[in-house]
Amino acid sequence: MSQPILMTVDDDPAVSRSVARDLRRRYGQDYRVVRAGSGADALDALREIKLRGDAVAAILADYRMPNMDGISFLEQAMDLFPHARRALLTAYADTDAAIQAINVVDVDHYLLKPWDPPEEKLYPVVDALVEAWRAAGDRPVEETKVIGHRWSAPSYRVRDFLARNSVPYRWYSVDEPEGARLLEAAGATADDIPVLVTPEGEVLRKPAGEEIANAVGLSTRPAEEFYDLIVVGGGPAGLGAAVYGASEGLRTVLVERKATGGQAGQSSRIENYLGFPDGVSGAQLTDRARRQAQKFGAEVLTARDVVGLEARGSARVIKFGDGTELAAHSVVLATGVSYRELEAEGCADLTGRGVYYGSAATEAGECTDQHVYIVGGANSAGQAAVFFSRYAKDVTILVRGESLQASMSHYLIEQIEQIDNIHVRTHTTVVRAHGDEHLEKLTLCDRHGVQETVEAGHLFVFIGAAPRTEWLGDDVVRDAHGFVCTGPDLLVDGQRPPGWPLDRDPHHLESSIPGVFVAGDVRSQSVKRVASAVGEGAMAVTLVHRYLEQQ
Repeated sequence: MSQPILMTVDDDPAVSRSVARDLRRRYGQDYRVVRAGSGADALDALREIKLRGDAVAAILADYRMPNMDGISFLEQAMDLFPHARRALLTAYADTDAAIQAINVVDVDHYLLKPWDPPEEKLYPVVDALVEAWRAAGDRPVEETKVIGHRWSAPSYRVRDFLARNSVPYRWYSVDEPEGARLLEAAGATADDIPVLVTPEGEVLRKPAGEEIANAVGLSTRPAEEFYDLIVVGGGPAGLGAAVYGASEGLRTVLVERKATGGQAGQSSRIENYLGFPDGVSGAQLTDRARRQAQKFGAEVLTARDVVGLEARGSARVIKFGDGTELAAHSVVLATGVSYRELEAEGCADLTGRGVYYGSAATEAGECTDQHVYIVGGANSAGQAAVFFSRYAKDVTILVRGESLQASMSHYLIEQIEQIDNIHVRTHTTVVRAHGDEHLEKLTLCDRHGVQETVEAGHLFVFIGAAPRTEWLGDDVVRDAHGFVCTGPDLLVDGQRPPGWPLDRDPHHLESSIPGVFVAGDVRSQSVKRVASAVGEGAMAVTLVHRYLEQQ
């Protein structure tokens, strides 16, 4: 195993050499010292280190660097190496910088330059950093291997599951020599794909869901039988509820069917979320929120399908697809929405083989020099178009309406207008997808009924919002579209919903079952934005406290 790394980042060459010299003098026998002259260069180096699977123990970054200051750099470095310890260097006592560093990147130490003598001012700080890193148990990345076929829908689902759950993996095609060798070594055949090989050498043939989660170390079983709060759904609303519930002392467990983040987690870039002026990817935002929830003690269960909900006295019980149950004093429903299926001939057969729902970022590399089509006119479609335009020959957004103005944020429309290889076709629908092994062509239809067949390598669908709420049963009141009604919306002519057992009206986010609250896109009349979903998740926890105090 290669030595763990101590990184120093400073745009002043003399200071950079001095820091590296002092670090090598004390730590050179056990650590490799890497220095960079800018935040951008350091991030490039960190990406290479990540790919090699090496570990980073600590990062010392200068605060006042041009183009990218130390705080901005450390914030991005956290996404690559969340366990690396962090110190900010500055030439004078900049209190505002220190507070900002603590709030934004959870910086461990704040050092003034110069640090002479290093034995008194530098080494004790670095000693504390490396000791904290060792205690956290960070280790080099252990890689999972996936062997499959490029145009196999089950192979795509395995890759998508691993990617969305931030599990490092390497993809091998059975059509390539190394993939064939690995398949033979695993004692499997092409009929067994996809094949997953864990870092320990365990071989899984045609795995799915909970089997994959267990193999790669994701938690699928609750540690307790009873909780204060169960959060169903791991999108922004669910993660917000888990963070605030756990941080306020509630025994909290979050249950997610596939991967935390929901639709927002698949977004390539969210640029209108408060506090991220340069934007943040859905995956980064999700990873930070998940780590934050777990930091406060929330459990996160993955690949668990919730199929029922009922009240048993003061307990609220959810039922899993495997027949097991989990109970709590209260529940927050944050199951979000799913993209509606595209009702075009051939699309169902080609799903996962050129036709995808959501951004499917794992396919980005395969879009090089391809014709990519995107169906939908909301923000998620626009963000995907901007993302795929970096790889594809051209990207065409297909919109049923007359423009993007009614459904897409202004900033995204302006971005799209400035990208030469993105085109928008209004009053256009997909009527057929063509292809044998994978998607090859699309037949489009305009408002006059004129059809046109075009070459297409990839089709990404972002249409409609269908709540997955049929499992809730009749006790939970929903509107005509399946969204869950809450609070004042449950009152009809001032009357409480039938069967309401309490001598009070439902709280604002409370469903027709007392103690069951609803947050985010699945709630009737909700605002379909990440920030509002997070806010509702936090607000639901406040109402949970109020509900528990009244019991």
